[in-house]
Amino acid sequence: MKKFTVGILVALLAVSLVLSGCTQPSGPTTTEPKYKIGLVFDIGGRGDHSFNDSAYNGLVRLAEEFEGYIKDDPDNVNYGTEVELKYLEPKEGGQDREQLLRTLAEEGYDLIFGIGFMFTDPMINVAKDFPDTKFAIVDGTIDGLDEQSNIVCLNFKQNEGSFLVGAIAGLKTQTNKVGFVGGMQSTLIEQFEVGYKAGAMYVNPNLREAGNILSQYIGTTGDAFKDPARGTEIASTFLNQDADVIYHASGASGAGVFQAVYDAFKNGKDVWAIGVDSDQGLVYKSSDDPEQQAMGDRIMTSMLKRVDTSVYLTGKDLMEGQWKGGYRDFGLDVDGVGYAVNDYNRSLIEDVMPQVDELKQKIINGEIVVPTNNEELQTFQLP
Repeated sequence: MKKFTVGILVALLAVSLVLSGCTQPSGPTTTEPKYKIGLVFDIGGRGDHSFNDSAYNGLVRLAEEFEGYIKDDPDNVNYGTEVELKYLEPKEGGQDREQLLRTLAEEGYDLIFGIGFMFTDPMINVAKDFPDTKFAIVDGTIDGLDEQSNIVCLNFKQNEGSFLVGAIAGLKTQTNKVGFVGGMQSTLIEQFEVGYKAGAMYVNPNLREAGNILSQYIGTTGDAFKDPARGTEIASTFLNQDADVIYHASGASGAGVFQAVYDAFKNGKDVWAIGVDSDQGLVYKSSDDPEQQAMGDRIMTSMLKRVDTSVYLTGKDLMEGQWKGGYRDFGLDVDGVGYAVNDYNRSLIEDVMPQVDELKQKIINGEIVVPTNNEELQTFQLP
């Protein structure tokens, strides 16, 4: 009897061992990602409805198309484990830009983005110390690069996109006075200003007269991109001088421009704002905040600067073995810049869109060469 019992127990144990070998482990499993891509935002960070948010959207697209996830992301973007993406935000003033780039490099990220020209020197320093890591700077120019370099400069022809929204402003203004609010005074933001002025003057001779295009910068440091109160102050001054269309290139400070335009509208003025970088009208109209939705109604269009496209394509090149260092430009010819049309603003601008699209084609064909600085603007050929 004892031998029979022992035999049954041995048999049961054998069956148990066989079955356990066919069962998937219940504990968590970890899979190392094939690629790691990091990004450091500029001042203002996520939520600026502009430059940084557009860069973030590029990460989201990479995650979606290459089965990746964004690490420590409050929105829990997760499409798989093939690619790990991560972003960091600089402290107040951005003095830690270099340290944040270095942190990502030390953590083994294959490609690291710096969003904004203020990353130029920090990226040069870190890239020297990590020659096997790839780096990409948006809106920065570093001399002496070639295709074998571990840095690529991603630049945009914002003067071309600004020309188009300047033309829209020039065609839609009722007072023949328009405005421009810039963030940090710099050669980069000057390209937005000059392109806007050129487009407005090209289509509206009244705007060629001195004083009919108002322009002012918020400041001379990176803090100028996160000062909405100053944006409101400058825009209000322009509105009080009868400007009825105001374009901003000022990052998160642009929220103040929108506020000024909305307040003036509530006081009976038929005035408009033009956004920048992303489709800011659509962003505001999609908000859960009723006041922001109402502000969105006063955004005529936005100059699209497809930072998301540059982030996506550069990451895609890395993962498909097509990485090249050096320089890459995004203009009207590749839809790197443009102007926003959505279900909310189409009726506002559809009457001028044929003329604006004709100008776009002339720029692509080289018939119109849009100036990039104030010196070139002085000699820009008007019809």
